[in-house]
Amino acid sequence: MEKTVIGTLATAALLTCASAHAQSSVTLFGMIDAGVSYVSNSGGKSLVSASDGINGPNLWGLTGTEDLGGGLKAIFNLTNQFFLYSGKIVGTQSLFTRTSYVGLQSDHYGTLTLGNQYDFINDAMYATGNDPALYVGHLYGQFSGPFQNLTLPSNSNADSDWYRASGRIANSVKYLSPTFAGLSVGAMYGFGNVAGSAGTGNGTSFSLNYLAGGFGANAAYSMIKYPVTAGSAGPQVDLDKWGIGARYQLGTVRVSSMYEAIRNATTGGMIYELTGGVNWLVRPDFSLSGSYAYTKGNRVVGTQHGHQFAAIAEYFLSKRTSVYVMGVYQRASGDSLASITGTGAVSDGQNQLVARIGMHTKF
Repeated sequence: MEKTVIGTLATAALLTCASAHAQSSVTLFGMIDAGVSYVSNSGGKSLVSASDGINGPNLWGLTGTEDLGGGLKAIFNLTNQFFLYSGKIVGTQSLFTRTSYVGLQSDHYGTLTLGNQYDFINDAMYATGNDPALYVGHLYGQFSGPFQNLTLPSNSNADSDWYRASGRIANSVKYLSPTFAGLSVGAMYGFGNVAGSAGTGNGTSFSLNYLAGGFGANAAYSMIKYPVTAGSAGPQVDLDKWGIGARYQLGTVRVSSMYEAIRNATTGGMIYELTGGVNWLVRPDFSLSGSYAYTKGNRVVGTQHGHQFAAIAEYFLSKRTSVYVMGVYQRASGDSLASITGTGAVSDGQNQLVARIGMHTKF
């Protein structure tokens, strides 16, 4: 009898552990991109280089959920970005600078997260697929334009992902509502953490989202303040960003477009972009994509403008791994210097062409 009781208790304990394990999960994820790129004009000379993180960034991270019952879950995300060829962490970033947050997710009340996380310009424009760069070259497809005079904080050269130069807001609280009749809204606030000055170094972001069948549309706005001297209540640079985008999926064809703008409120410099693109899954293992983008700046940045065309053909070896060829061409106005994002190369003239062959995998 005693052995039976002990056996029953042991079985119950094992079942309890199994149940708890089924309700929680931690996943290691990532993606890697590598290839060789040809740049037609880098300071007047052509350039062939091994480059990585182009057709999608090199990432690895951890994400997890715990079922708390009643439709409520605890969630977290820790993501790192690195250079494949050197193994180094990107730029001046630390281990999980890309994203690091924890929060609660409810079927009835929405999602609340705290940490270092993307603003709604990124979520509503890029992650949804409104930005054709998502499927046409990623980094090369993000049109920076000839705007060396915009002077973004910590990202002041022409070769910059300008409309998401500050896409993450540190020390932030972020809320996304559940979806009702296809509509959802989001709000975000980042604390500046500067003693004696609550308005220094802070940020806000908002979004309005709609999804119905194959059609989706989004609008977003972000305002971020950067102290000239980190941690100081002195002068600061204020950036305003806003965007509107839409996409439509019809069978194996996806069409997307967006308008985005950024304004340096401190200097008055402003640029905007109009872009559109098409992604066609020709067959389950092969896709073709193309995009066009136009950017223009105001008088403060020299009234320059630019055109960019991008195309990619991608063959999927499996659901996780693909090989591809892509090409991007940019033409800047007047005496502006063309510079395709991600090349690290500024042309000595109006034109620049990039061709690339590469491999992309994810896990």
